[in-house]
Amino acid sequence: MTESVNDPIELLVQGRAHELGPGFAVRRVLPSIKRRMVGPFVFFDHFGPMVVPPGGDGMAVRPHPHIGLATVTYLFDGGIFHRDSLGYAQAIRPGDVNWMTAGSGIVHSERTEPEMRRTGFRMHGVQTWVALPKAHEETAPAFEHVPAASLPSWQDGAAALRLIVGTYGGRTAPTTHFSPIFYVAVEMAAAARTVVSPEHAERAIYVAEGTVMVGDRQLEVGDLAVLTAGMPVEMMAGATGAKAMLLGGAAMDGPRHVWWNFVSSSKERIEQAKSDWRDGRFAMVPGDPEFIPLPDR
Repeated sequence: MTESVNDPIELLVQGRAHELGPGFAVRRVLPSIKRRMVGPFVFFDHFGPMVVPPGGDGMAVRPHPHIGLATVTYLFDGGIFHRDSLGYAQAIRPGDVNWMTAGSGIVHSERTEPEMRRTGFRMHGVQTWVALPKAHEETAPAFEHVPAASLPSWQDGAAALRLIVGTYGGRTAPTTHFSPIFYVAVEMAAAARTVVSPEHAERAIYVAEGTVMVGDRQLEVGDLAVLTAGMPVEMMAGATGAKAMLLGGAAMDGPRHVWWNFVSSSKERIEQAKSDWRDGRFAMVPGDPEFIPLPDR
């Protein structure tokens, strides 16, 4: 679509349904035909809100590999238990951040804990992948858990904001990052307003719950609005309030290829990763012997 120079929204992307596992549906927003990346964000999945009844499966993502990226998990509700090939075993709870740097290669699993499956629970969150700059694509893999209390949080009127990673509005999160980036969770009461800072070159708003007005357009759950560069943009929650993610950063240093769980600036590197996983050359996850086979396509 073509917009006027004064339109705060450059492009609108709608998430599409995708099944992560039996009974566990997500909205996949990035990559999209309309837009491959926003800043370094190359992948964006939104799951929930959903109520998993007692005895339900919840999340059961078997060990699988990554290269060339960092995964970022953020929850509004529920919990996920992370295990990886470095030996980390870490539960994530609402407001916390799990940042996993895949770099040259890592394997991890994400599962619902047995006690949560037994009692039932509400699940709502977002998982994103952040592409690493070319200079860091082969960095050593690492894992970092940042509790909610360690993240910058503040009020803007009736809007509560938490900086998950990067820099925003004069604040800096302690979370590891490799290029200019910002990622903010916003929870807004009915009719609350906040202005998206223009400091980063590429920015977007994603609506996770409720509705948000930007200019004269109402954004619904599943909408990712890529914002016009350099312009402060006011967002206002609808009558039931809203939950949203603000994300972006500097444009990446070139395109990225995405195949399955692999991200790289090099197609040859992805072919090597495919071969390494197929032939069992990745380290596996202690305590979780299952794995997802390499897909046919």
